[in-house]
Amino acid sequence: MIRIYHNPRCRKSREGLNLVEESGQKYQVIKYLEEVPDEAEIRELLECLELKPIQLIRKNEAVWKEKFKGKDLTDEEIIKAMVDHPKLIERPIVVKNKKAVLGRPPENIKELL
Repeated sequence: MIRIYHNPRCRKSREGLNLVEESGQKYQVIKYLEEVPDEAEIRELLECLELKPIQLIRKNEAVWKEKFKGKDLTDEEIIKAMVDHPKLIERPIVVKNKKAVLGRPPENIKELL
C-alpha cells in the first residue's frame, strides 16, 4: 500500500495526492501535522528517501529561521526539530514498499507509481 504524508493546505501536496488517487492503487493518507511522525518514523522515511535530515527541512518556515537557522545541528537534533515542529517537514512524501520520493515537483511521484 502507498502512504502519502500530506498537508491539505499545500498546493504541491494536493497535486501529489491527486496523482496517487489517479493511479488507482490503494493508499493511506497521513496528515502529518495531526499524526506527527516520531523520530523512528522520520528515520525510516529518510532511509527510504535516501536523504539526510537537513534535506527534508523546509528552510523558509518561520520556526526554522527563528530557532534553528545558522546553528550547527546534528542529524539527531534536526530529526527532533521535525518531531517538535512538523511544519518543518517537506511535503508531500510518498512511500511505496521501501522506496519513497519527495513530491516536489509532483512529477517525482509518477516514477514511484
